[in-house]
Amino acid sequence: MSVFAVIGATGGIGSAVARRLRARGFAVRLIGRNEERLALLASEIGATYAVADATRVLELEAVLGADLLGVVNCAGSLLLKPCHLTSEAEWEQVIATNLTTAYATVRAGAKAMMGTGGSIVLCATAAARTGMANHEAVAAAKGGVMGLALSAAATYAPRRIRVNCVAPGLVDTPLAARITGNAAALEASTAMHALGRIGSAEDVASGIVWLLDPENSWVTGQVLGIDGGLGTVRPR
Repeated sequence: MSVFAVIGATGGIGSAVARRLRARGFAVRLIGRNEERLALLASEIGATYAVADATRVLELEAVLGADLLGVVNCAGSLLLKPCHLTSEAEWEQVIATNLTTAYATVRAGAKAMMGTGGSIVLCATAAARTGMANHEAVAAAKGGVMGLALSAAATYAPRRIRVNCVAPGLVDTPLAARITGNAAALEASTAMHALGRIGSAEDVASGIVWLLDPENSWVTGQVLGIDGGLGTVRPR
């Protein structure tokens, strides 16, 4: 039975994606670094799981398997610092967690689906589409994710492997707790979103599942902004 793999499956968006896929009747393989959390979620929704560090390409290739219908990379991090205050170690961590995991996802996913076709979805950010203060490292990494998705979409289209990307705005997940947990920061961030609210994990998961779904087999090379207008619209 073909499965969808969710990398970073126990995070806010990853777990929402996994639950939506299971609710649609798809088989799901959860991938992450924390076995305890993976096992708990797998038991809850009826999925399988594998422990792997997605920054390590060979580890990821070993757990994806050959029965892959699609894969999404929800691994990521958020660093809000200007360049002059960002250490070399912080920069390398942001690149590894956001861009290297995306590269590993495309490489491993493409190898697994080379003969069958399928779908790869990567996660970027609205901050890579419009200049936002103190987002240099994450915007650079996620901008790379967008470029990777577009190039890979061209490379693997003859193999019927679709590659797309979502670019969320601020989403209410544990990753963004530093912002959402601060009333002033949350108010300022909300005002930047034209629709007047920040996003939920379900908002983003809905778009990811749509891109993964084989029913949408004529969609590739797209960057889907799920961002309340943050990336393209200026509220009055």
